[in-house]
Amino acid sequence: MFLPCPANRICLACATVTSMHSHSCLSAGAGTLQKTFLKIWPFTQSALRRRRHLRFPHENELPTQQMNKATGIWASWKSRKDQQNRNPTEMAMVGGRNIHVFIGLFTATATWVGGAYINSTAEIVYLPSKGLLWVQAPVGFALSLVIGGFFFVNPMRSKNYVTVMDPLQETYGNMMGTLLFIPPLLGEVFWFAAILASLGATMRVILDIGGSLAITISACTVILYTLLGGLYSVAYTDVIQMVFITLSLWICIPFALVNSATESIYYTATHQSYQDPWIGKIEKQYLGRWLDDFFYLVLGSIPWQTYFQRVLSAASTGQARLISYLSGLGCFAMAIPSVLIGAVAASTDWNQTSYGLPSPFERGESAMILPLVLQHLCPAYISITGLGAIAAAAMSSADSALLSTGSMFAHNIYRKILRKKASEREVLWAMRTSMLVFGAGAAGLAFYSSSVYDLWFLSGELVYALLFPQLCCALFAPSTNTYGSAAGFLVGLLLRLLAGEPALSIPPVIHYPACSLVNGTYSQLFPFKTFTVLLTLGTILAVSHLAKALFQNNLLPRSWDVCNITGGTAILIPLQQVEKQERLPNTALEENHD
Repeated sequence: MFLPCPANRICLACATVTSMHSHSCLSAGAGTLQKTFLKIWPFTQSALRRRRHLRFPHENELPTQQMNKATGIWASWKSRKDQQNRNPTEMAMVGGRNIHVFIGLFTATATWVGGAYINSTAEIVYLPSKGLLWVQAPVGFALSLVIGGFFFVNPMRSKNYVTVMDPLQETYGNMMGTLLFIPPLLGEVFWFAAILASLGATMRVILDIGGSLAITISACTVILYTLLGGLYSVAYTDVIQMVFITLSLWICIPFALVNSATESIYYTATHQSYQDPWIGKIEKQYLGRWLDDFFYLVLGSIPWQTYFQRVLSAASTGQARLISYLSGLGCFAMAIPSVLIGAVAASTDWNQTSYGLPSPFERGESAMILPLVLQHLCPAYISITGLGAIAAAAMSSADSALLSTGSMFAHNIYRKILRKKASEREVLWAMRTSMLVFGAGAAGLAFYSSSVYDLWFLSGELVYALLFPQLCCALFAPSTNTYGSAAGFLVGLLLRLLAGEPALSIPPVIHYPACSLVNGTYSQLFPFKTFTVLLTLGTILAVSHLAKALFQNNLLPRSWDVCNITGGTAILIPLQQVEKQERLPNTALEENHD
């Protein structure tokens, strides 16, 4: 959503645009956190050494990690206590559909408000070439949660689905469900790896420990409390993290605003001062990309298990919608401190601070503007609190990614494909084992952080291009079938890959209108992501109806109907019947639809 050159892309997790040349350039993807901590936290370490009473009880852990483990263990005990008369797998995956509205609100908000979110919002406001008008995350995520609550919660809740993959498997069969499981699986694993890399960098600098040990400790902390209590542990630790983030950032704001080196942000919003007004502007040639990124945020944030895990855990449809609506407001409100910090940075005479000249923008350190403001415009003990908030925000997203991958694998792959007669206990252990495997794999990938960020960005865009239209058709166009789904998957995948990916050195084959070559890299200013979604949606609908007409009118032999869209042999077990069977979970299961 911003850059001096137009070669940029949006990061779904932090809702900012990152350079296709470098993810540390001007936007804040998860990689920003790693470079931020490596360069900024040394001052914190020295401050801690000067204040020995602030040293951590456990030398290899941050206080936030200790709180998370304690809270996770308590939540695990609570979930085991409540599990006596409930389905154990549902307790782990969706909290037994009994999560309190207050807890659900906090955990849904924490899912989107990560460290990259708060860091990048401040950065975009600060950038002279962008400004507040390019901060799409707060409005985009808020609208996404409102749309999700208004349109998607009711059909998902009415059939007591457990994961976002359930309606896809029910409509298109297990084979297509397996294919559609791949993009979100990769996205969650790569995102978890990116967060581990950031947390590892934080601990490495603060606690003066090796990088491998730092990443291992971060991974073990998140995996431990997620394994112990499932959604309960994730939800209750999210409450602790959100409270800590909110209080820490707002404590820092007054000190930054009243610093003698800072001019009034009301004046600098519309007047030239030390740089261009921080309100920003949208140039005409970038309007297509701006709209594409905005729709990507609004619609691409919906088809993720991390979102549906929250709304499906509520006790009723009304509570689920309320959680979705209020968490949208929460995401918007959580961006306010970052916006103010970015505005302060744009209104500061850096020559009057210990940072000096040239400014962060001129030094190429815009990606670290939030911790720079905390370091140079706030007292040391205040800045330590604010930087700790960034670490807490990062952890609030890590556990969600891990839980969602384990839930989808155990419920949609293991139970429905690999072991259809698996007991509840077996499914629960499959979930825990998969979380260990995915967590260990993500920890290994965390050592290759730059490649992880590139792969995560691409997989996030594939979720938007492939999964969103499939989910819409499965929920709102039940006449679609497996042929349409397969054709849509192929069209969406090809169109996205043929558009190119400079971060992975994939040149574009399709040059959309306004495609330009900048510094040896092609930039697609045409809203090709949303265009791909529309073509995928149209393909699913058209091919589904065409295939059905061809077989029903005997234009093609029915023996060729390998997906059995006309045979009617697929049996959907009614929910009421499933609830009477003690061995099966409260979900609409599909048999014989491969």
